[in-house]
Amino acid sequence: MPTILIFFAVLAVAGGLAALVAIVVGARRTDPLAEAVTAQPGMRGPGLLSPRSSLLASGLLSSGRELAPKGYLGFLDHRLALAGRPAAWTMDKIFIAKPALAGVGLLLAGLWISADPAPLRILLGSALVVLCFFVPDLLLHSRGQERQTQMQNALADTLDQMTISVEAGLGFEAAMSKAGTNGSGPLAEELIRTLQDISIGRTRKDAYQALAERTNSADLRRFTRSIIQADTYGIAIADVLRVQAGEMRLRRRQRAEEQGMKVPVKVIFPLVFCILPVLFIVLMTPAVINISKAFSL
Repeated sequence: MPTILIFFAVLAVAGGLAALVAIVVGARRTDPLAEAVTAQPGMRGPGLLSPRSSLLASGLLSSGRELAPKGYLGFLDHRLALAGRPAAWTMDKIFIAKPALAGVGLLLAGLWISADPAPLRILLGSALVVLCFFVPDLLLHSRGQERQTQMQNALADTLDQMTISVEAGLGFEAAMSKAGTNGSGPLAEELIRTLQDISIGRTRKDAYQALAERTNSADLRRFTRSIIQADTYGIAIADVLRVQAGEMRLRRRQRAEEQGMKVPVKVIFPLVFCILPVLFIVLMTPAVINISKAFSL
């Protein structure tokens, strides 16, 4: 009887979380044609949620933001900036996904613990719920790290292109625009965004500082500081680009050598725990069988 009660309790919690997710996601789904229809007085599009449901969803999201610590909100916003603010990973969607995944983990943990409520199972089930709750944070962190690595690897080649363009007679913004337009990847996107910030009225210093805040790459931040200093003191930008490009190529070569030096250390554990035992089994098993047969006679 307690097993059945636990099952239905966990099922009820999961159902409530699923209903919450359905309400919030449905309320935030937008359609341009439906918005144009509903903008007219007294008309509503088919299948749209009522204003009461929209207010309920907005209230749930706002209450979730209020319950979250302010430091965590800033941390999450910084992680979103490092990941490039992808359309599929908005802050609202993360706040929706975290309790939904925690509910799924709670359901699975409850089903597993109900079979045998041992202390070890309870501990592992709790760890599973916590892990499911932080899965969006881990995925966002991984996405941000991958994007920053791509930016850092592409920085040297981009600076070479900008150096050639400036030496050919283009201005710095024109060279940046050419590198961003002809290039691809997150670094080109960030350069174009920086130019867009300048075009809407932000000062060059503020736009470059915003670029540095959207990355955790030490090389890119060093480059932005050099550009700000050159713009402030009137230093020739071609010389700065040439020096920075040489340093970036050197640092990229050093990072590649460092990664190559780490390979033997990383190979030790798979070699000792995975490859050598199998090799010993393959080599020693026939000898052990022959020895056991010899002594059995």
